[in-house]
Amino acid sequence: MAGGDSDLHEIAIVGTGYVADLYMRSLQSFPEIRVAAAFDIDAERLRAFCTYWRVPAANSLDELLDARYRAVSLILNLTNPESHHQVSMRCLQAGKHVYSEKPLALDMDAAYALHALAKKQDLLLASAPCSLLGETAQTLWLALRENRIGKPHLVYAELDDGYVAQAPYRHWQSESGAPWPYRNEFSIGCTLEHAGYYLTWLIAMFGPVQKVIAASANLLQDKIGDGSRTAPDFSCATLFFASNVVARLTCSIIAPHNHKILVVGEKGSLEVGECWDNNAAVRLRRRYAIRRKLVNSPIAKRVRIIGPTQQKVRRRGAAAMNFALGPAELLAASAEHRQPRLNSHLALHLNEITLAIQNAEDISGVSIMQTGCPPIEPMPWARAG
Repeated sequence: MAGGDSDLHEIAIVGTGYVADLYMRSLQSFPEIRVAAAFDIDAERLRAFCTYWRVPAANSLDELLDARYRAVSLILNLTNPESHHQVSMRCLQAGKHVYSEKPLALDMDAAYALHALAKKQDLLLASAPCSLLGETAQTLWLALRENRIGKPHLVYAELDDGYVAQAPYRHWQSESGAPWPYRNEFSIGCTLEHAGYYLTWLIAMFGPVQKVIAASANLLQDKIGDGSRTAPDFSCATLFFASNVVARLTCSIIAPHNHKILVVGEKGSLEVGECWDNNAAVRLRRRYAIRRKLVNSPIAKRVRIIGPTQQKVRRRGAAAMNFALGPAELLAASAEHRQPRLNSHLALHLNEITLAIQNAEDISGVSIMQTGCPPIEPMPWARAG
């Protein structure tokens, strides 16, 4: 998209907490996108955010959705997860496209309702995460399309974040001073918060999930320290894809930090060390039969995309992700009259898979998926070099 005034896209933000600063910093890589206003029910937090980023503050959600901001076509729903459904519903009813932080909703009835309303209103609905649109995920996907490891069979994906309960998280702050929302993080749980980072990659590369066999557990019962109920802090799921690929996905805030993904195929494997870094290396490791031994090459070759790729951002805290890739792609899709890559069907399917894993503590652990999504197109710059 060009940078002229005629190409300017106005958006608004609902929820100015910790993650909103990551979006604002990322949006600086898209000068054609302007934040016209922001709103938060916490007036003090809203004031600090708007002062820091020099963004107009709306006095209410109704004001943000009224004629005063008619040029706003997209709302970023960055509220707490408990509010995602209600806020997204209000925005869709007002005729705005919606990009929601994850999860889309905390139960499938609410997710189905959002999906149905977006379709009825002919509006675009998407949910985070958007790391699929980044260079690392697109490079891994390209290597698979180019048959670098032959037919893929098995994936190991890890999303372990360390023993977070012992971290000094009460002192963590965002750029504009918002505290890390530890109560929400612990009550919602690492699966709902983090599983999507690899699930979106896997769905794009291997198609929809047909069956989930999962287990989850709440190992640290009193993470907050006041007796409040918290969500599972460990989950492990085996995912069966329509393409006959099988993946094991593990999430925890107990085990040492490990965000690796390993895709094993008939000729070798592809490896990525960190899904929260859009610039992380994708490495190819061949497999050879030498005399009487089967040997995985000790040397891994880096796979690259030649030429310009995504807009880059500097590392902030634990991540080097451009959080604005998703909203920007949705705006481009709207302008081009097409579905975004992170569309409402993907959001619904992602929500169902994630809830199946999260809730495995209370169910049999075997879930047949009722949703699916059409094939997702790679980014146009994701080509061989």
